[in-house]
Amino acid sequence: MYQSQFPPTGFPTYNQGRGPFTEASSSSGGSNAGGTALGDPQFDIFDWHPAYQSCQRYFLDHAQHGEAVQAVAALVNICLPHQWTSTPVMSSTGPTPHSSGPGAYNLPWPRPNPVTNARGQPAPVWVSLVPYIRRLVITGMDRSGIMHGFFGDDWRKGVGPMWECERRNYLFAAKSVGWAKVKYQYDMSPHESVPFLKPLQEVHLVEIEAAEKTWSQWLAMEDWMVGPRAPDAEEGREGATRRES
Repeated sequence: MYQSQFPPTGFPTYNQGRGPFTEASSSSGGSNAGGTALGDPQFDIFDWHPAYQSCQRYFLDHAQHGEAVQAVAALVNICLPHQWTSTPVMSSTGPTPHSSGPGAYNLPWPRPNPVTNARGQPAPVWVSLVPYIRRLVITGMDRSGIMHGFFGDDWRKGVGPMWECERRNYLFAAKSVGWAKVKYQYDMSPHESVPFLKPLQEVHLVEIEAAEKTWSQWLAMEDWMVGPRAPDAEEGREGATRRES
């Protein structure tokens, strides 16, 4: 069992040196994979994926066993993989059980047990980090120190694009429906319901403007204004017509 560097007394703070809830300087410092958002044409999936795997390993092997991460998970009411009542995941290595936890990837058919790679070695466990990112975002706990404590030094490059996407999704959910339906969408199960919702924290103007642009694109999609009918395409054709005349 890994021991947390964070003092066990009191609620986590964010200025404890190199504790688990402090931002660390790293090679990924402050920027996401390739400097682009998830889904952008310039997003390099092959550059991003190793960093995401690093975040998975850190979360499973270290973070989930620390007192600070366990305290936050308890506060926001989400089970960590090692707390799943059915086939708990203790680390990123070893045989892969057919997991039924909220972040587990369940195939519709039985998998061989144990799962091995081409060399006959046990394959690493795959656990999605998205449910944990989502829960931190909607409860206002997605500060850089906490994100670093959950996902390690590579968090900005590995889970940063997903984090930005989930923050935008949260804005969209709030704009689409009322509070009760937003909460319902984020409740994972009766036992892991969302205890509270907070407005998006530490929002910057550039983030709002990017969300507005994407929201406008979605509204255009609702009106079938896509492809040759997309607003940008219409403006381009009108500009070309004016130049020709």
